Amino acid sequence: MSPRYVADAVATRIGPYARSLVAMIVHSVLGGALMLLGPVQLLSAVRRRIRLHRAVGVVFALTVYVSMAGAALYLVRTAPGDAFSGAAFWIVLATILVGTVLSVTFGIFAAVGRFPDLHQRWMLLCYGFLMTAPLLRLEWGALPWVLPGLSMEDINRVAIMHLGCVVAFGAPAASRAMDKRVTAPGVVGTWVPMPVLAAAHLAGAVALAWIARSYLGWGAEGQRLLVAYLIPYAATYIVMLVRQRRAGRDGRSWAREEWRLHLAALCLAPALSASAALLFERYVGLDRHTALSAGVAVGCGVLAFAATAVVGLRVMHGRELAEDGLNAGRPPRPVRSPRAGVGSARPEELPAIVPGQRESRTSRSRSPPISRRRRRRCGKATK
Repeated sequence: MSPRYVADAVATRIGPYARSLVAMIVHSVLGGALMLLGPVQLLSAVRRRIRLHRAVGVVFALTVYVSMAGAALYLVRTAPGDAFSGAAFWIVLATILVGTVLSVTFGIFAAVGRFPDLHQRWMLLCYGFLMTAPLLRLEWGALPWVLPGLSMEDINRVAIMHLGCVVAFGAPAASRAMDKRVTAPGVVGTWVPMPVLAAAHLAGAVALAWIARSYLGWGAEGQRLLVAYLIPYAATYIVMLVRQRRAGRDGRSWAREEWRLHLAALCLAPALSASAALLFERYVGLDRHTALSAGVAVGCGVLAFAATAVVGLRVMHGRELAEDGLNAGRPPRPVRSPRAGVGSARPEELPAIVPGQRESRTSRSRSPPISRRRRRRCGKATK
């Protein structure tokens, strides 16, 4: 990072950060700890170190909550217009905060409910949201070489255009790399048939054309932001499309379904961004350019969260169908009489014996065993 950027950040951030200095220190320190705890969690899960995974998981979750509490305190005390790079950056930070807290919370619920596959997906999504912070720092050093002459605020505006695509692609790619199953229990068919996927493509194409037209009318800065959004979005779309087709060709139905759900969500991301931009402009009071940048920046991340939730519902629905199928194939249990003993059955349940026919071994009643002392007494009595 150039010294000019550091001086610019110090000169413009002293005031807002001073109001939440302790909260920001706690957020930054614990955020760095989360970057180290995440790989430990991943390796312990892969190597089946259950006790270590649970212990580190508790520490990871508590650290997320405390760190995000510090970030929330900063956002509450800082007006959107006073945030670094303006209101659009404030909205992106708030969206990342909410996505991180909700994803780790749903991950805890999935672990308690004994859904390890869903727990894994939610925690990977949480780590994807957390990784936007170090990725932004890397772009502070790389983007000035690609786009020389831009200020620190402009660099941030360019960076937030594709942070959502990183989350939208990174989380499902990591989950698919760890989930080697060809099929999932009870998952048959698809929730995204071809007409639904075609409608999602159409809605996304219309919204994408509107976004492109809006940015192109904004001059050189708008063209720069449009390129920063379109290139990662197109790359993410191509990878998802190829992987879901390859999974279908190889007969891996569960991988195809999961990629298909995320692909439909990615197609709808521009539609959500366009709708959010209009809402930000009308109800939040942002100008058209800021509202458009905020809407575009949060679209992919929000839809990645929604797609993960739909994948979870798909897994739970399939598991319920599989359990219903197993229960339907089991023979009915005999009905016990409430007045009879625990091991007794109703008279109509006992096997019928035809007169003159010998009893089978299964229907023959067994007498209780006689002790040796009682046998001796019976023998003396007969004598």
